[in-house]
Amino acid sequence: MNLTLTVLEIVAPVFLLAAIGFIWVKLGFEYRINFVTQLATTLAVPCLIFTSLMQTDIDPAALTALSLASVAAYLGVTVVAWILVRAGGLYRRTYMAPMIFGNTGNLGLPLALFAFGPEGLSYAVVVFAIMAIWTFTFGIWLVAGAGSFRKVLREPLVGATVLGGIFLWQGWETPTFVTNTLSLIGRMAIPLMLITLGVAVARLTPGGIGRAVILSVIKLVACVGIAGLAGIAFGLDRTAFGVLVLQVATPVAVTSYLLAEKYGADAQAVAGLVVVSTLISVGALPLLLAALL
Repeated sequence: MNLTLTVLEIVAPVFLLAAIGFIWVKLGFEYRINFVTQLATTLAVPCLIFTSLMQTDIDPAALTALSLASVAAYLGVTVVAWILVRAGGLYRRTYMAPMIFGNTGNLGLPLALFAFGPEGLSYAVVVFAIMAIWTFTFGIWLVAGAGSFRKVLREPLVGATVLGGIFLWQGWETPTFVTNTLSLIGRMAIPLMLITLGVAVARLTPGGIGRAVILSVIKLVACVGIAGLAGIAFGLDRTAFGVLVLQVATPVAVTSYLLAEKYGADAQAVAGLVVVSTLISVGALPLLLAALL
């Protein structure tokens, strides 16, 4: 009973905030998703990442191990996704990216924070940054046929991760007034991302629901298994292991839909994957958390 209540306390705020965004749109209220997304990704999330890393007491060696495990996990997921797409005769530009990239920002960061505390959030931002780099290079190449590493270098969240890692490594801290300001801005990130997730799901028009259900279940099982193996292989501690599995197992990212829409892939099929995998995660993520805690 105590474990059940703990899991509910973790997941309830996440899905309730997403529900607020969903209901907000359904009631016909205005929500400028492009503005909010830009505000979150260029300001709030980088501040959250930087302050989380700067203020953490985690051993840099543990963060290095998690980084290597994250790279290995995403490489493994990429290989499995490629095999699945080839074997199923699926269109690569439409299905590869959604099968690889999870919602590590909107869902992964708040879940890691609520489940594992500030330490878990510090681990989660590392996985999030690695996934973002993979998205803006290989992910864009999958959908558009071209990727740009320069674009990655211009992403504020990548710079914030590198800078936060340097401050952690050197034991530096910004002046108190700067830290307090950055922390206050960073606190916007999680509620903004969760509400925006609900708004995005409410506005999607899904297609291919039957196929989306099958692929979403396969993605979930494969991601949990591959991330678990990577965590064991790199000897991650319990918290880092839990965060890695949780992050890699998050449902299809809304970013995959945006890329499909922008570069001419089947956006409605990707929308189906986003909606279905997110709905499945409502039941699956609490069970996964119960196993990880």
